[in-house]
Amino acid sequence: MAIKEAEIESGKTAALPEWDMTPYFPGLESSEFQAEFGRVISEVARLTKLCDHHGVRKTESLSREFTSAFDEVLGTLNKLRDDFDVIEAYIYSFVTTDSRNNLAEAKLSELESAEVELEKIRTRLTAWIGSMDVEGLIASSDQAKAHEFFVRKASVTAQHQMSEIEEDLAATLSLAGSNAWAKLHGSVTSRLMVDVEFPDGRVERKPMSAVRGLAQDADPKLRESAYRAELASWETVEVPLAAAMNGLKGWGNIINARRGWKDSLEPVLHANNTDRETVEAMQAACAESFPDFRRYLKAKARILGKKELPWWDMFGPLGDKGASRSWSFSESADFVIEQFGTFSKSMADLAKRSIDERWVDAEPREGKRDGAFCMGTRHDESRVLMNFEPSFNSLQTLAHELGHAYHNVTLSGRTPLQSSTPMALAETASNFAQTIVFNAALDAASGAEKLSLLEESLQDSCQVVVDIHSRFLFEKGVFEGREKRDLSVEEMKELMLDSQRATYGDGLDNSALHPYMWAVKPHYYGATYYNWPYTFGLLFALGLYARFRQEPGTFPAVYDELLSSTGMFSAADLAGRFGMDVRSVDFWRSSLDICRQQIDEFADLAERS
Repeated sequence: MAIKEAEIESGKTAALPEWDMTPYFPGLESSEFQAEFGRVISEVARLTKLCDHHGVRKTESLSREFTSAFDEVLGTLNKLRDDFDVIEAYIYSFVTTDSRNNLAEAKLSELESAEVELEKIRTRLTAWIGSMDVEGLIASSDQAKAHEFFVRKASVTAQHQMSEIEEDLAATLSLAGSNAWAKLHGSVTSRLMVDVEFPDGRVERKPMSAVRGLAQDADPKLRESAYRAELASWETVEVPLAAAMNGLKGWGNIINARRGWKDSLEPVLHANNTDRETVEAMQAACAESFPDFRRYLKAKARILGKKELPWWDMFGPLGDKGASRSWSFSESADFVIEQFGTFSKSMADLAKRSIDERWVDAEPREGKRDGAFCMGTRHDESRVLMNFEPSFNSLQTLAHELGHAYHNVTLSGRTPLQSSTPMALAETASNFAQTIVFNAALDAASGAEKLSLLEESLQDSCQVVVDIHSRFLFEKGVFEGREKRDLSVEEMKELMLDSQRATYGDGLDNSALHPYMWAVKPHYYGATYYNWPYTFGLLFALGLYARFRQEPGTFPAVYDELLSSTGMFSAADLAGRFGMDVRSVDFWRSSLDICRQQIDEFADLAERS
């Protein structure tokens, strides 16, 4: 594999890969990029003129040729979206890995202006569809029939649109409103440097992403020191980040009310192709499981010799009771490829290709965004950002993000409007891939190693089931508070702590929680209620994995079909096609039973260790 060639001999640390963007353009300053950038911007203007020509907007009377006009507009929009996404991903690859790249930031700003124009076109198209006889359109138009779910959803969305002038103004102002607040959060947090005191007395200055990574360090004193240094650093930027939070949630409340949504959650459910009944069933099952996850946290506290588990020990290894090994990047990549192959050759081929063609940027460094993500680029290609540490946790992150990349492969035969997958379903493939890798490692382990692997899995599950519910409660509280006024920094911190107490309960030391998690997570500063779909994705994936274990020979083809259809059905309808009722609490309980089994096994091993 290509990454192995970069490894340094004589016992030194292997070099971590950076992604290769040269297959797209030689550089941001290249004539090739400049020409394509200019062409895409021009195509946005051309599409606007095409919409003007065909009268694409809310109307009382449609022309006789509206079917052919619809086909032309939709076909042009799909083609433009393909080209636009490549340019956007290319620029974003520089913005997310080097916050000081002023040219990339400038180009992103220009592109965002064009994206606003695209959003205006989508708004007009939605209103146009809302003016039509949808059933007649689907019957008479090939494009409408191929995009039936998009058309029906647009018809509902049209009922929640403001006037065209108001929607146009909202889209234009978003650059100086919601987008600006989100950009502020990204710029501030990616440049935040933290002074950490090590147990030997030396002080090192590290980017925030690296400091948060120390939560997994084997030395408990360093974990606590990093936690306290992290909180102190968040305090230095709490005012601008609170302003960004207030700005975004205030913006959301105003827009939602003007569009006639009854609360801040309703438009998010619609956008995620999900209904309230489904989410409430899922959250009810999660709340039932909180006492089980507290059992896990208490068992971990006992292993670490503590009465209560403080926040800084949640991600720490188990010391001499566990056998957590170090994983280099190349070992991690090899293991992921091998285990993906136990599911299907196509999944393994995708993982190998991603390494060989340098799709992954793994090195933590100053100016690089924290966390991890996968973004589709061109056709069936993707790029993955992560901040790799030599741990099984990072191995699972790699598997998780490559699961997204595999999802992009299955969607590559769809148009952009057919493949537009909501968050609730977008996390399915990633969690499924992570489950494959984890179960393979667990099956081969015994004793202390098994204890450590269960700990790795339960760490993740606890975050997705328990912590994400705390984030939901926090965000709900901010939205409700912002209906009256701005929330102060202290109110945000206290709301965050209240949300953590409500979910973690006595599973954690309540005097050592994390009051700044609202500053940490970029999810709060983008789409609203961005967090809960991760819970949906994990539990839905566990249900699918159980099906795979029952039907290993036939399920991979079924799985590929499901992934390729995630933008073409509601979540309930898609699940129903494969025999699952996501509106039932029992469905979610059955997935959480897998987590309970792991908790039981972990607690038993902890007692015997």
